[in-house]
Amino acid sequence: MESAALIIVLVIGLALFFDFTNGFHDTANAMATPIATGALRPKVAVLLAACLNLVGAFLSTEVAKTISGGMIREDQLSPDIFPPIIFAGLIGAITWNMLTWLLGLPSSSSHALFGGLIGATLVGVGASAIDMGVVLSKVILPALIAPLTAGIIAFAVTKIAYGVTRRYDMKTDGRDGFRWGQIFTSSLVALAHGTNDAQKTMGVITLALITVGWQSTSEPDPQLWVVFACAITIALGTYMGGWRIIRTLGKGLTDVKPAQGFSAETSTAATILASSALGFALSTTQVASGSVIGSGLGRRGSTVRWNTVGRIMVGWVLTLPAAGAVGAAASLIVVWLGGWGVAVDAVIAVVIILGLFLRSRRDEVTHANAMSEVADSGAAVKVPRKPGPTRRQLRLEQADAAAGKGDRS
Repeated sequence: MESAALIIVLVIGLALFFDFTNGFHDTANAMATPIATGALRPKVAVLLAACLNLVGAFLSTEVAKTISGGMIREDQLSPDIFPPIIFAGLIGAITWNMLTWLLGLPSSSSHALFGGLIGATLVGVGASAIDMGVVLSKVILPALIAPLTAGIIAFAVTKIAYGVTRRYDMKTDGRDGFRWGQIFTSSLVALAHGTNDAQKTMGVITLALITVGWQSTSEPDPQLWVVFACAITIALGTYMGGWRIIRTLGKGLTDVKPAQGFSAETSTAATILASSALGFALSTTQVASGSVIGSGLGRRGSTVRWNTVGRIMVGWVLTLPAAGAVGAAASLIVVWLGGWGVAVDAVIAVVIILGLFLRSRRDEVTHANAMSEVADSGAAVKVPRKPGPTRRQLRLEQADAAAGKGDRS
């Protein structure tokens, strides 16, 4: 009993660490475009996102129930084997999150989690323990449909925004009033992110509690302390700011103008909130990336950097199988070594996390250098305008013109 309790504590601790990585990995989804356009200063942006992630985590539990009462058939699993399998799956998810953060790739924390859990369950128990119908309908299909839908919406909204404000074409950066709108839309995205992504960790912890009998299977809703713990952890991670990924989304895909940022964030928030209400555990990263690409295509003269898009899409394709492979390997260690396998997995996880973190220190990216032309401006929202000629300059120009006419006569 004591060993089972210890494993559950380890699972909860690792799940909360995953929640933390999810926070700093996905800060860019809400705040990359307002930072890129200067609508918000970098540190203010991540603080705002952290607060709204915290609030959003309390607004819905539908996604948590998809994980705790749908994807894995916990009634077919032994209480002795399943917590170590969850532990192994989390190692797969965290490894992929840390690696893609190091590379600056906005990959899906959600799919990393699902891949890790599926891979670990396949090795530790078998395919019968996974409800493939739920995986297909609430994970795979949303992964294919949501980014495309968000991109189309962002494309249409960008076209409309530029169409109705055509008379502002000659102003610096064009349509600067949208910067103020971005503060609202980016806040909405951060709130939506809390309603979706924080739920996934709640679902994992609830699943572990159900498996060992510490929570009833008839009540898949996360307990209040689980909600609080996950909400606070993802908020802390968000405040840390995933500056590498912010740089990729803010400048790597396309040069974002205020109207584009407004359109992309509107599309992202609408897609995530609708999916959260339906219990679809989609990737907010994929939705945000699709929206930025769609807004880039919607602005005339804008350039979408397809090489970067290609790298990101490769990351999307690899996320499920790569995280699943790591989760399967960690689960295999548990199968071979039993209880000692969890200890070995824990040591491996610490080594991987520290190794990737120390590697990131070689070329550190912070709020000061993620997008330096914005971070150093010190003038968020305010846009400099070229001053017109003074009265004295006008009089001199008129005098010069009159003298020129006199000389010709």
